[in-house]
Amino acid sequence: MIEITEKRLIGPVIRLHPNDNVVVARVDVGIGTVVPAENFSSRSQVPAGYKIAARKILKGQPILKYSVTVGFANTDIEAGTMVHSHNTEFREFDRDYAHASEYKAVELLPESERATFQGYVRADGKVGTRNYIGVLSTVNCSATVAHKIAEWFTPERLADYPNVDGVVAFAHSIGCGMEMSGEPMDLLRRTMAGYARHPNLASALIVGLGCERNQLTGLMEKENLQAGARLHTFVMQEEGGTRKTIEAGIAAVQALLPQANQAQRETVSASHLCVGLQCGGSDGFSSITANPALGAAVDILVRHGGTGILSETPEIYGVEHTLTRRAASRAVGEKLIERIRWWKDEYSVGRDVQINGKVSPGNQVGGLANIFEKSLGSSMKGGTGPLMAVYRYAEPVTTPGFVFMDTPGFDPVSATGQIAGGANLIAFTTGRGSMFGSKPAPCVKLATNTPMYQRIVEDMDINCGEILDGTVSVQEMGQRIFELFLRTASGEASKSEALGLGNHEFVPWQIGVMS
Repeated sequence: MIEITEKRLIGPVIRLHPNDNVVVARVDVGIGTVVPAENFSSRSQVPAGYKIAARKILKGQPILKYSVTVGFANTDIEAGTMVHSHNTEFREFDRDYAHASEYKAVELLPESERATFQGYVRADGKVGTRNYIGVLSTVNCSATVAHKIAEWFTPERLADYPNVDGVVAFAHSIGCGMEMSGEPMDLLRRTMAGYARHPNLASALIVGLGCERNQLTGLMEKENLQAGARLHTFVMQEEGGTRKTIEAGIAAVQALLPQANQAQRETVSASHLCVGLQCGGSDGFSSITANPALGAAVDILVRHGGTGILSETPEIYGVEHTLTRRAASRAVGEKLIERIRWWKDEYSVGRDVQINGKVSPGNQVGGLANIFEKSLGSSMKGGTGPLMAVYRYAEPVTTPGFVFMDTPGFDPVSATGQIAGGANLIAFTTGRGSMFGSKPAPCVKLATNTPMYQRIVEDMDINCGEILDGTVSVQEMGQRIFELFLRTASGEASKSEALGLGNHEFVPWQIGVMS
């Protein structure tokens, strides 16, 4: 577990751990700025969020942040010098996985003491936080039809159905020209099935073309989906083409709306909350404010019986040993490492991608030197509790508590897998200002710093920069985030929902060969 000690705000810098040989600039630091508590004067112009050597770091020595290695000095670095990608080397180093050695069971609150929210209880016992009707396409060739059906249901046409949040299309760019069997097709089908069954959907339509590789009959059989009152299917080549399928789909949704509108929110335990944890557009403050605060909220949620899904496999690389040590068993830890090795040894060999070192230009500008440093912050979103299970992309999440799902770091793809797995809420931290929203699971966005929050306040739900400002602690912010979970799950619109985001963020992971 990454040891989060009491941070020291020392004038212009922040010390994260007594063992660290770097500190973080809290504000822009000019050349010659004296930091008496650290016994150095700045030798560089250092932007806020970037690292400064707190003492001399010799070439080849590890650079320590939160007492965790985030790279190695590629030259001697004098105290007071900015530490970034120009003087930091990314290279592999041995990590002791020590599976389950730090496992400690969660002390769950008694059910009578658990928080509650207002949710939609479905016939299968699952609980939704929203009440949509979904229109899914089996293949890109039926994507336009899915969108046309959903777009017909404007707010004016839904005015008589106030309990329905909307009709939304889940279309994608694959489904044909791909492998007919194996993991690529299985992944697409379980993603679609996860949405079709999602508790945030009152009902769903699935629209196929007819000649695609992802045949509608194959999807239904493979995923044990049954057409009926809650699930309708259409094949364009059998319906008579584009226009007739759109008309048939609109008529089907019109018939479904009265029943969907009868759904009523009722009081349910917070144990029914399943939150997908995302971060994007990270900066040097992500590991200091929003990510540990979200982790604190997850710790609270887990004690109330709920579930937090950490994902983005490339963005835990380098600190995965801090998760395996907290695993509930050796088998859980080894399953996580198996996924890491698949990424490193099979999926991304020789590719210029995050897991092989480089982070995005936005992350670089935000003060993150490499993937080890980004992973340090990213992993904090999962909190400090035990890792209870590891899932493949879009697999149904059935184990409560803190769990991991193998996904890419690209936010729409990662969140799509989490939602397919059952996440009924998404929590998204950002330092640069990512504009993201999702459906059918609402997304709340957590800003890492006050200047960005104030600049794009219409997109951000909570300002975790208050931690940096010294007005609130990480634990206090975690409680605020948990309370935001409950309000959002009960129907309070998130900022991304108010802006209409989420109609184009259904992006299943495309891992196979296209032909």
